[in-house]
Amino acid sequence: MQAFFPISFYGEDMAKTVSRLKVFREAAGLSQRELARQIDQDQSNVRYWETSGNLSRSDVLLPMAKALGVTVEELLGESRPKRVVSPGGRSRQLFEAVSKMPRRQQEKILDILEPFVRQHANGNT
Repeated sequence: MQAFFPISFYGEDMAKTVSRLKVFREAAGLSQRELARQIDQDQSNVRYWETSGNLSRSDVLLPMAKALGVTVEELLGESRPKRVVSPGGRSRQLFEAVSKMPRRQQEKILDILEPFVRQHANGNT
């Protein structure tokens, strides 16, 4: 069986996971105890995850990522997804309301907005 799963198969990835979790925790300014409290786990679990390279169950990953200020993908070693810029404030509320309208009404609103957006994109204000 060992021929199919050589020891080095896990070595590098586990080391990266270990340092990644510890780096994220330290960057967030949290002790192992504080992180454990925030995700409702024992400190020994956090210590184990940092030293073994094994991550927690999937139901703990999201609270852990939130506590550390990272994404689940980053915890798992993926790069941070590119940020999608969306409107905020009144614009956001308006666009959400428009998105719930029938398609035909949405098209009418887009016909009105598109000239303004094009004018702004061309540098004319």
